[in-house]
Amino acid sequence: MIKVNFNAEVDEARAQKILAEIKKDKMGGWMELPRKYDMGEFARIKEAAKKINEESEYLVCIGIGGSYLGHRAVIEALRPKSETKIIYAGNSLSRRELEWALAKVGDHDFSINVISKSGTTLEPAIAFEAFKKKLVEKYGAEEATRRIYATTDAKQGALHDEATENGYTKFVVPDNIGGRYSVLTAVGLLPMAVAGVDVDKMLKGAAEAVETAVEPALNYAFMRYALDAKKYDTEIFASFEPSTVYFNEWLKQLFGESEGKDKRGILPDSVIYSTDLHSLGQYLQDGRRNLFETIIDFPTDDLNAKIVAAVRIAHTGGGIPVLNISVTSFDEKGFGELIYFFELACAVSAKLIGVNPFDQPGVEKYKLELHKLLG
Repeated sequence: MIKVNFNAEVDEARAQKILAEIKKDKMGGWMELPRKYDMGEFARIKEAAKKINEESEYLVCIGIGGSYLGHRAVIEALRPKSETKIIYAGNSLSRRELEWALAKVGDHDFSINVISKSGTTLEPAIAFEAFKKKLVEKYGAEEATRRIYATTDAKQGALHDEATENGYTKFVVPDNIGGRYSVLTAVGLLPMAVAGVDVDKMLKGAAEAVETAVEPALNYAFMRYALDAKKYDTEIFASFEPSTVYFNEWLKQLFGESEGKDKRGILPDSVIYSTDLHSLGQYLQDGRRNLFETIIDFPTDDLNAKIVAAVRIAHTGGGIPVLNISVTSFDEKGFGELIYFFELACAVSAKLIGVNPFDQPGVEKYKLELHKLLG
């Protein structure tokens, strides 16, 4: 269960109106997803994960942004045990990184999970071509086809068409769920299942959060709204677990892409303590007072608990508002709850400042300019 240590002034009428708007939105499908998941597809995901585990030493997950950050966050945080290792590709245009990933796979048995709603995003498209070529060279065209799993649009798009034409195993990126809200769809569930994450337990945690996370999520959203009105325009997400660095990265994408529009939105940043107490900690203690801190408090040992308490006392005393969000378990259930909590709080936060939580026009502008430069 998610708990917060603060009480915002929640306008209940406005909150309920916003919740209804999100639920009716064409991109609000994630709100009821944990309780209404397509169990037929869920069974196919687990069956595919079993097959990949049996025949591959590596699964190459190809995607960028919402197509990879969420499941990488969970896998790296929980460090589950699986004979099949996950390698990430297609999340940058670095030739060095692509060559490193190809060399890492080497002559080992591997499969590919390419994740893209359209199939035209440049970074994953380049990586997919490189790994597909390696797959065909190693296994031949027919066996290579069996080892490609495409998570894409249900009806259209370049990747959908290629997968249909070649007979790749397909999973769906739902039309009513955007990338950064898609962790609990096949986008995230297949890689997590392959890595050894208990996806049943994760969905159970998220399903419970549909009921239990609403009140704390509204509290958090309205608290952020109040702080923004007082010119606290930067939020520092703080964790005391080094393995959660990619969870922080997912949070930065979630809030940055959802809120950062029309010259509005709180700038999201992150730290990992106690490491960053010896670097950015100085700025947080004595720098500009335009920021607030949100501590994600996982169950921990006594020493870390004392560090959490010391940070809260020091930073509050230094003039920083410090919010505390705690989750009861550092496991699949806890992360299922936490993911749903932040998705809901983020969507409400965006609505409070009058922007669309589900589009990303700035990202599309960069893509357009890049395509122009590439001819």
